[in-house]
Amino acid sequence: MGSTGVVEAMEIMLIAVVSPVIRCEWQLENWQVALVTTMVFFGYMVFSILFGLLADRYGRWKILFISFLWGTYFSLLTSFSPSYIWFVFLRMMVGCGVSGHSQGLIIKTEFLPMKYRGYMLPLSQVFWLAGSLLIISLASVVVPTIGWRWLIRIASIPGIILIMAFKFIPESARFNVSTGKTQAALATLEHIARTNRSVMPEGRLVEPILDKRGRFADLLTPQYLRTTLQIWVIWLGISFAFYGVILASAELLERDLVCGSRSEESKVEVAVGDFEESRSPCYCRMLAPSDYRTIIISTLGEIALNPLNILGINFLGRRLILSITLVCTALFFLLLNICTSSAGLTGFLFMLRALVAANFITIYIYTAEVYPTTIRALGMGTSGSLCRIGAMVAPFIAQVLMSTSLLGALCLFSGVCVICAISAFTLPIETKGRALQQVK
Repeated sequence: MGSTGVVEAMEIMLIAVVSPVIRCEWQLENWQVALVTTMVFFGYMVFSILFGLLADRYGRWKILFISFLWGTYFSLLTSFSPSYIWFVFLRMMVGCGVSGHSQGLIIKTEFLPMKYRGYMLPLSQVFWLAGSLLIISLASVVVPTIGWRWLIRIASIPGIILIMAFKFIPESARFNVSTGKTQAALATLEHIARTNRSVMPEGRLVEPILDKRGRFADLLTPQYLRTTLQIWVIWLGISFAFYGVILASAELLERDLVCGSRSEESKVEVAVGDFEESRSPCYCRMLAPSDYRTIIISTLGEIALNPLNILGINFLGRRLILSITLVCTALFFLLLNICTSSAGLTGFLFMLRALVAANFITIYIYTAEVYPTTIRALGMGTSGSLCRIGAMVAPFIAQVLMSTSLLGALCLFSGVCVICAISAFTLPIETKGRALQQVK
C-alpha cells in the first residue's frame, strides 16, 4: 500500500516543478500560477468527502481503485493541454482522483495491530519521499530536454503499474466484518496467515452488523464533536504549512527572494540581463540545475525526523509530539527571513520539510485511530477535505504574497502553526495504546 504514497507524491510535487515552466510558456501572472494549485486542491476538497462517504458504505478497496483510474486518466490528458484553461481544468480533475488515495492508509491502519501502528504507519513517509524525489529528479532531466508534457506522461507510469497490480490488494477485513461479510474477511486473514507461514487463531469472527454507516452527523455527536472540530483546525493548518513549504521552496529559488542565496556573479547577471523581465508581472526564469539540487536536498528532510517522530509518537503520545513539531515548524518559518547563504537556505528548507512531514504523518495516524470503523473513512475524508482549504490558500501566500512581503508571508505561516500546536495539545482523546474502535 505504500505505493499509493509514491503516486500521490508525484502528482502533488509535479505542480511545484512544472509551475515555473508553464509560467514561461503561457506568460502567466502570479495569481494564474497560484490558481493551478488552488484548483487541484479544490477538486481534492470536494471529492474527499464524497469518497469518504462511499468508502464507509461500499468498501475501501473499490474507492481506492476508482480514484487511481480517475487520477491516472486525467493526469495523462493533462499532458495534451492546448491552453492554460484546459491545464487548470484537467489538473483539478486529477485532484479529484488523488483525494481517494487516503483509503490506502485506512486499509493499512485497519490491518495493523495496535502495538505496531505507531512504528509502521510513520514509515509510510518513506514512500511519499520516494515519489517526491523521483518526480524532482525526472524534472531536472526531462523538462530541459523533451519538455514538461513528457514529464507528466512519464509520471503517470507508476499509477498505471499500480492499477494493474490492484488484484493483490485486499479489502479491509475490519470493513468486511462490520458489513456482515465474515467469510470474505476470513478468506483475507487466512491468505495473510499463509503468506506469513503462520496459522489462524482458533475461534470465529463476531461483530454486530451496522446499517447506519458513514453518516456525517456521527462526526458531530457529543462524544466526537470537540475532537472533530480541533482535528479540522489542525489538518487545515498543517496542510497550509506543508504545501506552503513545497511551493515556497521553488518560489524562493526561482525569484531569488532570500538575500545571499546566490553568488554575486549570478546577481550581477540577473541585474544586467533580466532587470526588466523580473519587474514584469509575468516574471519568467526556469529552475537551474542547482535549484533542483536544493529542492532534492530539502525534500530529503522529509525522512530526517522520522526516527525521532516514531519514538515521540510511541513514548510521548500523538498529541504532545504533534504540538512540539508544530512549534518548531513555526520557529523555522521565521528563520527563513534571515539573510543567509545558499547552504543556509538549504538547511532551513531541509528542517522545514522534516517538520511539516512529521506533522502530517502524526495527524494522519491520530485521525485514523480516533474514529470507529463505521465512520473512519468519513473522518479521514472530511479532514482531508478541510485540509485542502489550507492547501488552496497556500499558493497565494507562497507565490503571490511572498513576492511582495517575504516577512509577512512567513509570519502568517508561523502564526497558523502556533494555533495548530495549541489545538493539538488540547485534543481530548489520546490514541497512544488505544485499540481501534469498531463502533461508536
